[in-house]
Amino acid sequence: MKLQRVVLAVLVGCMVLQGACAQNAPAAKAKKSSATTATAKLKSTADPLQGLEVAPDLKQRIDRLKLVRMPFDSKGMTANEVAEVKALVHATQLLDDIYWRQVDPKAIELYKQLTKGAAVNPCVAASSARSGSSKDAQVACYLLVNGSRYDLYNDNKPFIGTEPAPPGHAFYPEDLKTAQQVEEYVKAHPEQKDAIYSPYNVVRWSADHKTLETVPYHVGYAQWLKPAAESLRKAAKLSPDSAFAKFLNARADALEETDDYYASDVQWLDLKDPKIDVIMAPYETYDDELLGVKATYGPSVLVRDEAESAKLATFQKYVADIQDALPVEAAYRPSVRGKATPMEVVNAPYRGGDLRHGYQAVADNLPNDARIHAEKGTKKMFFKNFMDARVNYVILPLAKQVMDAQQAVLASGAGYLASTMMHEICHGLGPAFATVDGKQADIRESIGPAFGALEEAKADVVGMFALEWLIDKGVLPEKDRVGYDVSEVAGIFRTVRFGAGEAHARAEMMEFNYYAEQGGIVRTSNGRYRIDPEKLHKAYASLAKELLEIEATGDRERNERWFAKYSQMPAELKQTLDRVKGVPIDVNPVFEFAGEKPE
Repeated sequence: MKLQRVVLAVLVGCMVLQGACAQNAPAAKAKKSSATTATAKLKSTADPLQGLEVAPDLKQRIDRLKLVRMPFDSKGMTANEVAEVKALVHATQLLDDIYWRQVDPKAIELYKQLTKGAAVNPCVAASSARSGSSKDAQVACYLLVNGSRYDLYNDNKPFIGTEPAPPGHAFYPEDLKTAQQVEEYVKAHPEQKDAIYSPYNVVRWSADHKTLETVPYHVGYAQWLKPAAESLRKAAKLSPDSAFAKFLNARADALEETDDYYASDVQWLDLKDPKIDVIMAPYETYDDELLGVKATYGPSVLVRDEAESAKLATFQKYVADIQDALPVEAAYRPSVRGKATPMEVVNAPYRGGDLRHGYQAVADNLPNDARIHAEKGTKKMFFKNFMDARVNYVILPLAKQVMDAQQAVLASGAGYLASTMMHEICHGLGPAFATVDGKQADIRESIGPAFGALEEAKADVVGMFALEWLIDKGVLPEKDRVGYDVSEVAGIFRTVRFGAGEAHARAEMMEFNYYAEQGGIVRTSNGRYRIDPEKLHKAYASLAKELLEIEATGDRERNERWFAKYSQMPAELKQTLDRVKGVPIDVNPVFEFAGEKPE
């Protein structure tokens, strides 16, 4: 990058990203952003909520989430390792601060005013049985739950004010509302395409509003990335694991200086069963509803569960064979033999960003770089403390109210864990690239904003196809087959309660409708649901083929037609779900580390 462009990027970054470096760029003061104006209005009143329309049922929304404490178990750790974890937590908190600014910068000032700098999780007060929990605490809690003013459990609709979430959030100018606008601009300025579509650049208008400019993350978010990198380097010095320390230093450099994560991702995959691990980069693109390419920070601190991790060997052994058996032509399933498939069961004593706000993931499969998928593979992580909470507080109680009583008892934590494991494994299976007009193309870019739902659905469905394959080969016991199916379908009922605004929910709503169409899920006369195992197994194979072909061909229109047909909530299902009583829709974690607030 030429020096002139770096200077411009710094100036634009200063205007856009909350004035983080305004003292170094006087020119940036010439034009205030809408976020700055909103901040000034908020600070002008003693009551931060004065004049703001707040959803009247906020307490009920909070009560739908089960407050679960996620302790940090330091048993078996040295003093240095405990200090290492604390340094990694600090880095996680800083990346979480950036996430708020990526998704909804206006939410930050409101949250800070409502909590008045307190480090205590406001959901503890807001979830109190006392009817008198304050409105401030309720709003602060729900801001923390979502990391924005938009309800991720209700189709991303605003719960403060009426202004809908801009599709590009804070990654793009608010007046860019459609992908077509960006695509037309890129046609006229092809030399800017790579920068505009980069996962690690914020896009803004130039001062004269005639051309688009890009701000690299490491420039625009330097205020938070520099101290985060320092914390990673501090943790590296404390770590007794030399390979992990080397990775932390490389990741610190990528965060602070380059936004290039390739080399450190390779080091991350090469780690051998680290006792302490992290997710520490911008990976997921769910929040970019304009182009579907901008990555948000989703950090987490991980502590390995050795006993549970050892049980994953069976699944690891057959990954390459499953790829070869996928129900799609051979050209679309490149061999993964010899590729890395590290898997670990971990507890997450602290996490932030897209892992902290909204849907509480119980597993992850990273990195998302297609080059690394093709060359090395991916790492699959299963968050045991979050999975245990989901199964015990949501999945099993929900199955008892929604599914046929004789089948509901077959849902289990073990069955849900198996389907979740295969889901994460199958994120790394299938086509590595799309083939469009005879040329290799990035699947994410080819599909566009709907890629998140497509990929989640592919992982779900191919994962269940893979479980069937393992049973058919005698690797897993036949007696568990229907239990896996029931546990998976129970999980679908959990997820679709979010509404279709979240990628996982849209994916599973589509799956439910397709399975029902094929006779694999049947509504009974009493309004409950049961599965037809034989028809469901056939539906796994046919739907897996459809989704794999969409990804392999990068066919955006085919994908949009498919989801338009199958992703709406049927009235009958809504009636059944509306009758559910006393079952939370998700867990709301409370961590024991201070700092659950953006700075």
